[in-house]
Amino acid sequence: MSHDEHDSLIVALGVPISPELLELALTHRSFAYEHGGVPHNERLEFLGDSVLGLAVTEKLYRDNPDLPEGSLAKMRASVVSTVALAVVARRIGLGEHIRLGRGEELTGGRDKSSILADTTEALFGAVFLDSGPEVAKDLVLRLVSPLIGEIDRFGATMDPKTSLQEAAAALGGPAPTYTVSASGPDHSRTFVARVSVGTLVTAEGTGTSKKHAEMAAALSAWTELDARSSR
Repeated sequence: MSHDEHDSLIVALGVPISPELLELALTHRSFAYEHGGVPHNERLEFLGDSVLGLAVTEKLYRDNPDLPEGSLAKMRASVVSTVALAVVARRIGLGEHIRLGRGEELTGGRDKSSILADTTEALFGAVFLDSGPEVAKDLVLRLVSPLIGEIDRFGATMDPKTSLQEAAAALGGPAPTYTVSASGPDHSRTFVARVSVGTLVTAEGTGTSKKHAEMAAALSAWTELDARSSR
């Protein structure tokens, strides 16, 4: 893709990024492995994770002077979670711009929460390098702050395993049990998690890690239980 093809993303971000850094931020490791080991976005993701964490931590600290550390930590975990960042990514149409390998392309990688979240963090890292910490912080807060006001709405999606456990208990069911299997080469493994809550519900989820697969399965199971209780 040329830089011009990312114009809609640049507009959505509202900040310029050099073509080289933008291309790097959008390059998933699956694309890199299929194209001779070209650089991919995981180092930028590592940097962007810290940019995100500091910006959100500072905002929560300043905006909530009466909240104890535990409450602030829980809010931060929700806002910087994979599911939350995937919401941000979908709002700016990020998926269509990611450079993916054929395998990920064929298995719906453009809408996988883990890939969307990681690429969002890589963009934060790229902006930090290109425009400095203040511009990067402003970008993070512009994109992520709306979620702070929606924490209750996103409660289950932020921490689906806890939400499922609470829903199961409320219905008098046992604690959820998980089984996980993995397939694929080491550099591109796919995990499938299956969760059961007694006879109440069974659901599956996939992800690029055991944790992400379990979260996806838990969210699917919670969604089903919530729909049932709402009828």
